[in-house]
Amino acid sequence: MPTVALAATDGMLHFELALAHEVFAADLTSTVANWYDLVVCGAGPVRLGRFELRPDHGLDQLVHADTVIVPGWSDVAVTPPADLVDAVRAAHEAGARVASLCTGAFVLAAAGLLDGRRATTHWAHTDELAARFPLVEVTPDVLYVDNGSVLTSAGKAAAMDLCLHLVRTDHGAAVANTIARRLVVPPHRAGGQAQFVTTPVPVQDAPLTALLPWVAQRLDQPLTVADLAKQANMSSRTLGRHFQVSIGSTPLQWLLTQRIRRAQELLESTDDSIEAVAAATGMGTATTLRRHFHRSIGVPPDTYRRTFRG
Repeated sequence: MPTVALAATDGMLHFELALAHEVFAADLTSTVANWYDLVVCGAGPVRLGRFELRPDHGLDQLVHADTVIVPGWSDVAVTPPADLVDAVRAAHEAGARVASLCTGAFVLAAAGLLDGRRATTHWAHTDELAARFPLVEVTPDVLYVDNGSVLTSAGKAAAMDLCLHLVRTDHGAAVANTIARRLVVPPHRAGGQAQFVTTPVPVQDAPLTALLPWVAQRLDQPLTVADLAKQANMSSRTLGRHFQVSIGSTPLQWLLTQRIRRAQELLESTDDSIEAVAAATGMGTATTLRRHFHRSIGVPPDTYRRTFRG
């Protein structure tokens, strides 16, 4: 039986740890050959929010596991404990497959396991991960990343997506579907975590602070960069410089993002047809909306609506 070890320490999130436990501790030994033997490893009694956990083994036992799972880390501003980082690194060097859930990616990054690799984490912390670990190729718009021996997931529910992916990889789709049915979750979700991101980019640039609300009230109109520049009382080139410095994109890219975000709101809160949503967001036609929406969010508008209205 391959061993799956959950690495537990103070400061971790109990949701992701419990979720992984539900998947890998499921009793399928009577129907699945070589099902997992789940163990919890920690340096001692672990405090997880209001809960206390008593590990089965010390962190030194991670080195004997086939798969090591690092749950979410509650405060990414705090450096993970050195004994946890060292134990995770040693396990990988010994041949273990190592996966992080949510902000557990910061532990893997501290161990150097993400250097030169694609990785993800909760969308609210992707910028912080990229800034602190510049050798990591942070991919912010996916649910999980599989590098073979190193895997990372986005936030919260995406941890389930990664755990089911591991089961699917090891035992096939039928077994992963069995687990998913038991837990009443979809065995596979389309798209990426871009569809769950709602936080707008804060802007401190004075000319843009006045301009952006003006644009937001006119997204149904065929605005151009020249229109934005005229409203801001500056040239198109100067406007472009302000956008690059304050937002990190061109005015046209920002405008498209706002149209997509408005389309998300309408798909979630109204029964308007796709054609009507396209008109209300300045996309013109349903075909144009579908193309840009799928490219930005990872799923078609109809699928997005079913997900958030279902």
